[in-house]
Amino acid sequence: MKRIANCLLLCGLLAGAPAHAALQVGAPAPDFSAQASLGGNVFTFKLNEALKQGPVVLYFFPAAFTQGCTIEAHNFAEATDEYKSLGATVIGVSTDNIDTLNKFSVSECRSKFAVAADGDGRIMKAYDAVHDKRPEYAQRVSYVISPQGRILYEFTDMSPESHVANTMRALREWKKAGNR
Repeated sequence: MKRIANCLLLCGLLAGAPAHAALQVGAPAPDFSAQASLGGNVFTFKLNEALKQGPVVLYFFPAAFTQGCTIEAHNFAEATDEYKSLGATVIGVSTDNIDTLNKFSVSECRSKFAVAADGDGRIMKAYDAVHDKRPEYAQRVSYVISPQGRILYEFTDMSPESHVANTMRALREWKKAGNR
C-alpha cells in the first residue's frame, strides 16, 4: 500500500511539473544577433562573431530586476573572470527592452557581461526557452555553445542558484577533453 501511495504522490508531482523541451546536447545552436548592453553601452551582439572567440554561455532569464534574476546576474558577474579564463563569453537574454537592460547591465551585471533584448521573443523561441506558464517571459535556461555552434550543455531550473556552477563545470569538462 505504501508503494502505491508513493507512486501516486510522485505521479502527482510530475503532473504538476512544467514540461519543458530545451535544445538537446549536440543540436546546432540557432544563430542570432540582438541589441545588447554591456556596462550601459548598447551594441549589436552577434552569436556567430562571439563563437569565433571561443565557447558562449547563453542564459535566458525572465525579467530584469526581479529577485531571482538579480541573484543570477550577480552570480554570473562574480564568475566572469573565470569564464574568461576558460575562453568563454557570457550573454544573458530576456524580453526586457534595451533601456531596462542598460540599467541592469550596470547595476546587477556589474558591467561584467552583456545582456541582450529579445523583445519579440524570437531568440527564446529558437532556443525553446519560453516560460511554460507565462509565454511573455523566458524560462530560466542556460546553454554552453561550442565554437562550432553546437549545444555542449543545457540546464533548466527556475532557481538561479546552480546555473553558474553547472555551466562552469561543463566548460571545464569540455576544456579538459582537449577542446579549444
